Amino acid sequence: MAVREVASSSGGEPEHRRRERAQAIRAAFERLGPLYIKVGQMLSTRPDFVSAATIDELGKLHDRVPAAPFSEFEPVLEAELGSGWRRAFRHIDTEHPLGSASLAQVYRVRLADGRTGALKVQRPGIRSIVHTDMAVLRTAGKLLAAIRPKFNAVVDVDAMVDLIFESVDNELDFTTEAGHMELGRAQAEEFDLLTVPEVLMVTPRVLVQDLAGGRSIREIARGELAEDERVAIAHDLLAFMYRSYFVGRLFHADPHPGNIFVEPGRGASLIDWGMVGRLDRPMSLKLALTLINIVQNDGDGAARAWVEMGKPTQWADIGGFTGDVAGLVPKAATASLEELNFGMTLTRVLRHSTNRGIKIGPVIPMLGKSFANMEGSIRCLAPELSAAEVLQAELADIVLDLVCETFSESHLARGVVELLLAANGSYNHARGILRDVSNRDLQIPVDSKSASNQELTASKIFYGTLTGVGGAWLWQRLKR
Repeated sequence: MAVREVASSSGGEPEHRRRERAQAIRAAFERLGPLYIKVGQMLSTRPDFVSAATIDELGKLHDRVPAAPFSEFEPVLEAELGSGWRRAFRHIDTEHPLGSASLAQVYRVRLADGRTGALKVQRPGIRSIVHTDMAVLRTAGKLLAAIRPKFNAVVDVDAMVDLIFESVDNELDFTTEAGHMELGRAQAEEFDLLTVPEVLMVTPRVLVQDLAGGRSIREIARGELAEDERVAIAHDLLAFMYRSYFVGRLFHADPHPGNIFVEPGRGASLIDWGMVGRLDRPMSLKLALTLINIVQNDGDGAARAWVEMGKPTQWADIGGFTGDVAGLVPKAATASLEELNFGMTLTRVLRHSTNRGIKIGPVIPMLGKSFANMEGSIRCLAPELSAAEVLQAELADIVLDLVCETFSESHLARGVVELLLAANGSYNHARGILRDVSNRDLQIPVDSKSASNQELTASKIFYGTLTGVGGAWLWQRLKR
């Protein structure tokens, strides 16, 4: 099954022509505006159906536009903060914006209480423009799904479009971004050398946050940091991402070097939380198992865990996929960031799974891109670091947190309810058997499906009981 049917065939085309076409595609996305930039960023996570040259160019997508006069943003500030909005600031550097994007513009400010910060103001009228583009893109997605059903069966165009829309909607409401920052800030408190700026003021279209100290991680020379500090910052950044994936389940989706600032003696700051990804608990556990198997050089185990995350199509080639993964895993398990991009290994697995007919939700490609971006950022500081070794080092704490979560009151309550439901079903089943016996109408099912259902019920009872007993024991130990 060739999912690459939607990608243009390169054939014997010269390399420079492929590059020119890829550059033209990137430029077109940038001209079309914020929604299409998100589309390009999402496509850059899909090496399973976008060419390598286009992936490289889409990875360079930036959302920078010429700065508009500050006067254009004053009506937004008044609408959001009231007619006395100027009293909230001692000074706004309107002559030198810190950033100018299609959604918003950012300025250095000094607040009324003397603190310095970054003021982010949404461009007037941008919401209506984006929502109009969303309607067009939704129609295009449905058309693609209709004319390429086999492609849609593996890629799920609707889910991909939904994820893009969710990301853009988050960025159109700064209160949502502020919520992401607070969650990220709470997760970062566990790390000595990592922080997320504090939100100082927020409305749907205005956000003020602490000003991140230092400079972009790509601009920091290694000589500016002591070797132990340099490696420790890199380690904390990687460990933070692992915990975001497996414990917090909300992760920064775009940790490129421009979004990580480093200040000697004070560690790193992770900024720009408009674009995030979310994982549910079952998905994060399966992802954790996939990465653990990669680290432990178990290609078969990694392939099985990956298939569990997805949904094989009718034409899926599981054996072929297992062989593909077995060829990748030994390289990823032992390499440093200088030798191999661990995050890109995930995207290679994605390419193989799509080509073999295994459907994976769009959040996994986003996560792979997130991980690859973080590795690229860390490579600026400590290329000798091994992502696999950092995962090994963090694994015990991550597993302990997951175990404690499993035996938390909320999870135990769910386990008990599932046990009661299973027990109630077994009780009703037993009553039915006794009734049939008394009526001399008992029939013993021998088909495999019925046997399977009975085994499932027994399994639920066993594991529900185990969960209840284990949880009660742990709870009593913690209360002592």
